[in-house]
Amino acid sequence: MQDSFALAGLVIGAFLVSIPCGYIRESFRKFSLPWLFFAHLPIPLVVHFRHLAGFGWRVIPLTLLSAIAGQMVGGRYKRRVKHGRKASQRQP
Repeated sequence: MQDSFALAGLVIGAFLVSIPCGYIRESFRKFSLPWLFFAHLPIPLVVHFRHLAGFGWRVIPLTLLSAIAGQMVGGRYKRRVKHGRKASQRQP
């Protein structure tokens, strides 16, 4: 039970750490050096937290997917802020 809470905390932490990096990453040209830096910045922190929690390599896919999701959410939020929210156009 305690491992489940630790794993959930690790996955949520990877997601939350990645959101600001995705937000900042969106300001740079795709695949440029700063873009790559911010895309990979949360990885060492997530690996460190994984080792502190005592998890092995088997949870890497969960933390990786969570970090990617955080990057996507941060990038999407930056695009929304930059371009403004578009009004939904409903057709009758």
